[in-house]
Amino acid sequence: MREAIVISTRAIGGFSDDEFYHFCQDNRDLTFERDADGKVILMPNTGGKTGDRNAEITFQLRAWNKAHKLGVTFDSSTTFRLPNTAMRSPDAAWIARERWNKLTTKEQEQFPPLCPDFVIELRSRTDSLAGLGKKMQEWMENGCRLGWLIDVKGQATHVYRPGREVQKIASFDVSLSGEEVLPGFTLDLRELK
Repeated sequence: MREAIVISTRAIGGFSDDEFYHFCQDNRDLTFERDADGKVILMPNTGGKTGDRNAEITFQLRAWNKAHKLGVTFDSSTTFRLPNTAMRSPDAAWIARERWNKLTTKEQEQFPPLCPDFVIELRSRTDSLAGLGKKMQEWMENGCRLGWLIDVKGQATHVYRPGREVQKIASFDVSLSGEEVLPGFTLDLRELK
């Protein structure tokens, strides 16, 4: 199993936000994140099954958003600059329209400097559950209002809400509710089997 590679940038003084953005643009064939300590994380590409599942998740979220027009949806190639300075990419995300509209055009075009209201992390074959759990905690600590860590291998979803214990749903024969964050949204997990 190929895990993410962590690269220290301490010797060069790290990257500013703009430098990191341009570094990512100059290396478009690779996927990077940056943690709050400034370390650059080279993420492994996903395989076919994970890519198909991720497309399904993004499709369901996008279809709901097109019908309700409450915000903006994002796929797994979008990086967000979190309040703790980390630059992270969820597998799918959503931001309420009023928050998105407060950003400048440049902020919207580069790595948006805000935490999504909603994120989904889909565990791929190369991901550790503990590592994704830490990433989900980071989303919550930076302002995310609802998050789902979907573990197809374990047939379970871990639901994250700020200030509450993680809820484990141990079935893929259900639909997840977007609750008050995404009113009327449901994700049919059966499509991910």
